[in-house]
Amino acid sequence: MEPFIKHTGLVAPMDRANVDTDQIIPKQFLKRIERTGYGQFLFNDWRFNENGTLNPEFELNKSCYQGASILVAGANFGSGSSREHAPWALMDYGFRCIIAPSFADIFYNNCFQNGILPIVVPDSVVAEITSKSRTEKGYRLNVDLKSLKIWDEDEEIVFQFKIDDFRRNSLMNGLDDIGITLQHETNISDFEQIRHKHGGVLRS
Repeated sequence: MEPFIKHTGLVAPMDRANVDTDQIIPKQFLKRIERTGYGQFLFNDWRFNENGTLNPEFELNKSCYQGASILVAGANFGSGSSREHAPWALMDYGFRCIIAPSFADIFYNNCFQNGILPIVVPDSVVAEITSKSRTEKGYRLNVDLKSLKIWDEDEEIVFQFKIDDFRRNSLMNGLDDIGITLQHETNISDFEQIRHKHGGVLRS
């Protein structure tokens, strides 16, 4: 997993509350066995018209937000089913950071497992970032996980956010749960060898 330490990126606004995982990646696209390739289906029902053409009214289709890597969204982002395909689709599309007033718990955890930084900020900060991303062409933010700070190029927005130390250190080192487990690979291997010598049974 790619580590996240500091990121500077273009901001795209999605001023919608309760965006659920079926809206992020509709269920008909969950048949793939790889983690990649989901970005093309991100927000499919909003991005495309029924005839398959791009919906020009949808935020991410506007030319000023092409290449955005930071999404600012409404409350309870990622609600609904627990599908891990949702962060896969966001990551594959190009998003590395999502800023919102709140997230669904399972989605929030899945973001950290897939290299995306979800940041909780007050409604007022979301409103200010959203406003600037709509009125200032090419509005960009700096996100520093080491200092736990967000700021824009004019330093008009400077916000100190909170992440628990375990998630912060794991993401900075590019470690998901499997990666953390593999840090103890030698100990696990030694245990398995000892267990094998005792016929699969260890007695205290």
